[in-house]
Amino acid sequence: MVAGRTNVRFQAWVLGIGVVLMAIKFAAWHITRSNAILSDALESIVNVAAGAIALYSLFLAAKPKDREHPYGHGKVEFISATLEGSMVVVAGILIIYRAAEAWITGINIHNIGQGMLLIAATGIANLVLGILLRTKGRQSHSITMEASGIHLLSDVWTTAVLVLGLLAIHLTGLHWLDSLFAIAFALFICWQGLRVVRRSVGGIMDETDMAVAADLVRIIEEHRRPAWIDMHNFRVIKFGSALHIDCHVTVPWYFTVEAAHAEITDLARLVNKGSGREVEFFIHMDPCIPRSCTICQIMDCPVRQAPFERRIPWRLATVLVDKKHGADSPEPTGATSLK
Repeated sequence: MVAGRTNVRFQAWVLGIGVVLMAIKFAAWHITRSNAILSDALESIVNVAAGAIALYSLFLAAKPKDREHPYGHGKVEFISATLEGSMVVVAGILIIYRAAEAWITGINIHNIGQGMLLIAATGIANLVLGILLRTKGRQSHSITMEASGIHLLSDVWTTAVLVLGLLAIHLTGLHWLDSLFAIAFALFICWQGLRVVRRSVGGIMDETDMAVAADLVRIIEEHRRPAWIDMHNFRVIKFGSALHIDCHVTVPWYFTVEAAHAEITDLARLVNKGSGREVEFFIHMDPCIPRSCTICQIMDCPVRQAPFERRIPWRLATVLVDKKHGADSPEPTGATSLK
């Protein structure tokens, strides 16, 4: 919860600075009457609106679990990121329309030098904010902050192109280049917005983040115990920065409920500590069966019915399947065979 409150405060500062940068961009447009600068200024409206939505979503995500929201409020971050990405796409379409209209009716730009200085200053500010937001978002596993950071960093690239475009117009006198740069800028931010929407919709639909899942499985594999005979039907769902994992773990059938529970608790603690984030486990304990003996590493097992044959390494390829493993299971790449 402390990290959540810190994120809210940081996003509030970002929102306030965004309002100032938007005002500077509109001032630059007023001075130059450049459509490319106007496009950047209009996109800043999206930045501010998205920042406000992000601030509210981070506030909700930081709230603790309650009776109505037993899994917490983290899913709101995906909704926020979807709205932000959609707004970016809409802004890009409007920019294309405005630039095409100006191209047809004619363009008259002036005071380009002053406009370039103002836009360059906003680009530097967005660079600093974008790096801070993306870094903090990754550290706190907040897709909202990370999406906002990526959005601002995309602004930096477009601002750099915009400044170069204004410089080209100033040197060549070809004012129609202004609309060309504005359209190119709009196409780029549409692409960025669609990427954010795609990732956010995946989170809403509980799409597995394979990179995150693979990292969690790696942590378990590196600290694997003999009593954890098998793991399968491994599933990961993201609730904002928190993760929900459910899977099946095979333990010796003769373990008491207390002993089996202790093993599962240690597994959950291991992942929480190793991943550095909040992970909630729902683990179904399976008793071992005769076919489990061939992959069981408890060498002094008092009830072994078959000799140990090989160790099956736990990777996504092995743990995602909903089936207990045995020595006769298809051997995954890198399996260690003792035959």
